[in-house]
Amino acid sequence: MSFKSLYLSTSILKSLEEEGYTHPTPIQSQAIPIALKGTDVLGCAQTGTGKTAAFAIPILQLLSADKSGQQRKIRSLIVTPTRELAIQIDESFQSYGRYTDLNTAVVFGGVNQKSQVKKLKRGVDILTATPGRLLDLMNQGFISLSDVEIFVLDEADRMLDMGFIHDIKKLLKALPNKRQTLFFSATMPSEIVKLSRSILNNPVKVEVTPESSTVDVIEQGIYFVDKGNKKNLLVDVLQEAGSKSALVFTRTKHGANKVVKLLNSQNIQAEAIHGNKSQTARQRALGNFKDQVTRVLVATDIAARGIDVDELQYVINYEIPNVPETYVHRIGRTGRAGLDGTALSFCDAQEKAYLRDIEKLIGQEIPVIDEHKYPLIDHNPTPPEKQKHRPSRKHKSEKRKTSNGGKPKSNNKNRRRKGSGNRG
Repeated sequence: MSFKSLYLSTSILKSLEEEGYTHPTPIQSQAIPIALKGTDVLGCAQTGTGKTAAFAIPILQLLSADKSGQQRKIRSLIVTPTRELAIQIDESFQSYGRYTDLNTAVVFGGVNQKSQVKKLKRGVDILTATPGRLLDLMNQGFISLSDVEIFVLDEADRMLDMGFIHDIKKLLKALPNKRQTLFFSATMPSEIVKLSRSILNNPVKVEVTPESSTVDVIEQGIYFVDKGNKKNLLVDVLQEAGSKSALVFTRTKHGANKVVKLLNSQNIQAEAIHGNKSQTARQRALGNFKDQVTRVLVATDIAARGIDVDELQYVINYEIPNVPETYVHRIGRTGRAGLDGTALSFCDAQEKAYLRDIEKLIGQEIPVIDEHKYPLIDHNPTPPEKQKHRPSRKHKSEKRKTSNGGKPKSNNKNRRRKGSGNRG
């Protein structure tokens, strides 16, 4: 199937051709025809599947085909959880719609609102926004949603994780009841299913990527290591990896800053991206990472949402996430578009409970990497409340030893040793 077979306008096809896009991804080939009919869409798809174009292209086509000739009003609203993702979505609308004569704008917090308000006053057809700044500008009278025809809620599960659901419910009250809604989420926990049912009208569900399928195309490995030795192990892994780029995840902003300080002291160029950084600093750090000026980007989960870097070789979970779906989101930053990717995780004794939850979600055990200088010694610190003893299990496949920065490689020997990497 080609984009031409989707009956898109000449102007949009011209833009797509200039972007080098000729064939739609699975989510695009399924969602675009449905959206073009004006039908609500419930899409289960992760970042990196081409999801943005799946809603941007039909929005551009529908709005450009129906020009009212009146003063520009917001006819389509896209709400997304982070500033980085909002910026990327707006850039996509500009790229795909460069020949449609539709105006776009993006609003987000963390920067002065003056330039955003100035653009809104000139008239906007398509607005991309983060919830907080959107509500703020609405309360000041700069934004009205009364003319919205198409509403997109993107990364709904991340909205829930970040505590934005209350804000979303406020926004919904300001939207016209008669509208088309496109709802996208990488995972479908019960709260998200309930929200989708409350705002969608006879939707067609498009599910091209089961929530754990990302892990099937990414080579994974787990290091069992004491918490105090994680910093030493990280330096070793990155040094052995040579010049390959890596996205490192921590749970906290303070932790991200500490890791950056450590790596820079070892002559490993690193920058952090998290909520305490200014928008300018975050964009600069992300730009340096994409341009390979900076080799390592250290991020918190909230800040990393929307990071889309071509040919990212490594994702390293310096700390195991306590929400299993977050693991899938994290490692989905690598292994995109059929390229190889490796996800490595550092697990201390207290994090074993989180690891078990992750393995239950993805339906497999993560291969253990035993060969490193800092094996887990303290197996029984005070466990978190949810942790329970799990008998040691043999991995379904034979264990793999490592080389090239800790990347698991096939080996006929079982590498799990008694008393070192067992899952206890």
